[in-house]
Order: sequence, then structure tokens, then C-alpha cells
Amino acid sequence: MQNTVNTPSTLVIKLVYYGPALSGKTTNLMRLHDLLHPELIGEMMTLETKNDRTLFFDLLPLGFKTSSGLLVKLKLFTVPGQVQHDSTRKAVLSRADGVVFVADSQRNQSINNGESFQNLAENCARVGLDFEKLPLVVQFNKRDLPEILSEKEILDRWGQAPWPLTYSVALSGEGVRETFYQLLLQVYRVIDDQYCFKEKHEMNAEDFVKAVMGEVRE
Repeated sequence: MQNTVNTPSTLVIKLVYYGPALSGKTTNLMRLHDLLHPELIGEMMTLETKNDRTLFFDLLPLGFKTSSGLLVKLKLFTVPGQVQHDSTRKAVLSRADGVVFVADSQRNQSINNGESFQNLAENCARVGLDFEKLPLVVQFNKRDLPEILSEKEILDRWGQAPWPLTYSVALSGEGVRETFYQLLLQVYRVIDDQYCFKEKHEMNAEDFVKAVMGEVRE
């Protein structure tokens, strides 16, 4: 895991929303900003251009402190989906501790989804991430649109993969929280394995997820 420990009392976790252009990466972060407890959330920053709302990234910082005094900071980013911005995607993906791959459920976007997922795997290798061990959730967004792949079709294509699959309508917030929840569970397993999180900070997976979600407060 590529966590950055700024001081012995701070742990920074970097999470990245990856996927093809206009699949709903930024919308996921916007809805999370609305759904999570305001005491834990910092300002959401968006860099926009004429052709791509998030040419570089969105950054949604979260944070909480454990009973042991450890300050846990989570930084959520999105990457640009356009092919020509691959260097930016690599820069944002670098040192990521977990990824949500946001796929577009529309039937005519299947090729774009596949190419973008392949790009994710290739860029993980380029920036030194172990793709096979990286905490990853695949979210199929835009379930409210016509001409979408059925859940059966998605399971036929993706069901044998080791990653959790979720379904969402990010515009309304449906599935956004559930996707984030699945990612946090996977991230916890890694930080517990590397940092003995439960033993040293008396926080199990459920406690960790609730703290991030703002469901428990000191």
C-alpha cells in the first residue's frame, strides 16, 4: 500500500476514481460530499476546462482521529477520461491506495469501458502499483438511462473477476455510498495487515468504515 505517513501520528490514504470520460467520476465525489458528515469533509476542488470538466482532478479531503490519537486523512481524486490526458491519469494514480473504476452502463460504451480498464491496469504497472493486490471496486453507473447492459450481462462479463461490483445512479446518489463502503473495506484489510490497525488503534473494519462515513464521532 502506498500510504504516506507524514508524521508518526498521521496516516494519509489516497483513493482514486478512474474510468472513461463522462462515466460519472466527478458526480460520485459530488454526491459523497453531500452524503458524508460535514464535520469530516474539507472543500471539494474542481479544475475545469471547456472540453473536460475535470481535466486534472477533483480532490475531496476527509479526515478523522482514532481513539489512540492517530489522524487519518483520506484524499479522493478523479482522473480525466480523455485518451489524450494519459500523463495526467498516471500522475494522479501514482501512490494510490485504492481505486473505484467507474464504468458507463450504456450498451454503446462497452468498448470504452474495456479500453479504460485496460489503461488502468497498464498505468498501475507504469507507476509501480501491484494491480493484482490493489484495493479495487468496479461500479457500473448510469443505471437510470435507456439502452444499458442488464445486471446479468454485466455479471457474465465481469462476474468472475475478484473485485466487488456495484451499480449506481450517481446523479441521484444511488449506489455511491455503497461503492465507497466496499472500497473502504478492502483498504482496511491492507492497512490492518501493514500497520496492525486493529491492534494498535483499536479499530476494526466496521469501526473504520463508520468513522470515515461520519457515523461515529468522539
